[in-house]
Amino acid sequence: MSVIPAACLIGWPAAHSRSPLIHKYWLRSFGIDGDYRIEAVEPAAFADFIAGLAARGYRGANVTIPHKEQALALSTPDARARAVGAANTLYFDGGKLCSTNTDVEGFINNLDASAPGWDAAEDVLVLGAGGSSRAVIFGLIERGIRRVHLANRTVSRTHLLADQFGAQVQPLAWDAIDTVLPRAGLLVNTTSLGMKGQPPLAIDVSLLPARAAVADLVYVPLETDLLKAAKACGLKTADGLGMLLHQAVRGFELWFGKRPTVTPALRALVEADLAK
Repeated sequence: MSVIPAACLIGWPAAHSRSPLIHKYWLRSFGIDGDYRIEAVEPAAFADFIAGLAARGYRGANVTIPHKEQALALSTPDARARAVGAANTLYFDGGKLCSTNTDVEGFINNLDASAPGWDAAEDVLVLGAGGSSRAVIFGLIERGIRRVHLANRTVSRTHLLADQFGAQVQPLAWDAIDTVLPRAGLLVNTTSLGMKGQPPLAIDVSLLPARAAVADLVYVPLETDLLKAAKACGLKTADGLGMLLHQAVRGFELWFGKRPTVTPALRALVEADLAK
């Protein structure tokens, strides 16, 4: 009996992820008799679990909290995973367990789809200096953005990322954000501010130039106050759900050999699930 191709999400705890919804939708769309499962694996068992990933019938996996750093260390990472310092996607290449971080292309491809022309910006303002920020900065520099102004409430973290990525990243004090907004062609929020249950993000988007775009990685709520304000100013926007959908594309392609697309029907499916 042949074993159907499968991938999984590895996490602890294995929260209610939307990844199975996304990947099973694409499996049906391509007519692939495959599966995508959730695997709850505690940190102490993670190394053994991924060492036996193929034996368990998996072609690869998504990796979520708290395993992303361990996944990086236990695989052969690409430049993106190394730069971000975390792996969220595992796959096999010639029998070797490899890893990448698809948050990079998820962010960039969502921007291309939602705010075409955003990359004409010479100055970009990024809020936050965590793992998501690393993925965003890597993607911006790879795309050719000249200056990334990086603001974080703990300013020492901005200097760490500037040291890592070089002179294109310019640390900015949180209380100096308004000085950069008038020349920022793109504003990106990678913090949890504005997320449901978190404090609001107090940013005056009316200071941005008329051509600017605003991206928020938060997707609960789907339309954050930041994005509402940006739309009210007539600015292009890119939301966190779009990034979530676009970051799933490459993993599916690596595991199942078909490159899916992010469609309105898929987005509507996930939006309905988020609204439950």
